[in-house]
Amino acid sequence: MKKLLALLFTVTVLSSCSVDGGKNPADIVPKDYSAENEAQITDYLAKNNLTSKAMATGTGLYIIVNEPGTGKQATSTNSVTVAYKGYLTNGSVFDQSTAEGATFQLDRLIKGWIEGIPYFKEGGSGVLLVPAHLGYGSYSTNGIPAGSVLIFDVKLISVNN
Repeated sequence: MKKLLALLFTVTVLSSCSVDGGKNPADIVPKDYSAENEAQITDYLAKNNLTSKAMATGTGLYIIVNEPGTGKQATSTNSVTVAYKGYLTNGSVFDQSTAEGATFQLDRLIKGWIEGIPYFKEGGSGVLLVPAHLGYGSYSTNGIPAGSVLIFDVKLISVNN
């Protein structure tokens, strides 16, 4: 009986544990950050004199192509090696690769990368400004607040398959 009670207590405690400020991720109602993110992105572009260089896609992604590259062009099903730095609009860096880059299966990444990386050929570089619905949406993850615009400086080193 003591073992059964201990098991029930453990299951109850573990099942009540959650992330993201005490909310169970399954219980979070997704919020539409589209209008807020659009304003944040256009403000960021204006403050950094990038408005004329930025191209908006129909999904809300903004892309700045600094160097288009000359090699192979990635598709959403390719494995790619990319050197990158990811940061928020306030400049705080949340992730960064080495200069040699990191290799990813593109279709396993956030939608902003799946859509944005194919704008570059090997050797190409630029910036992806990713609204929340193409990033992590209504969920906080690894120090990135829910609803955040993600900015990535990227260099496509190689298309691997």
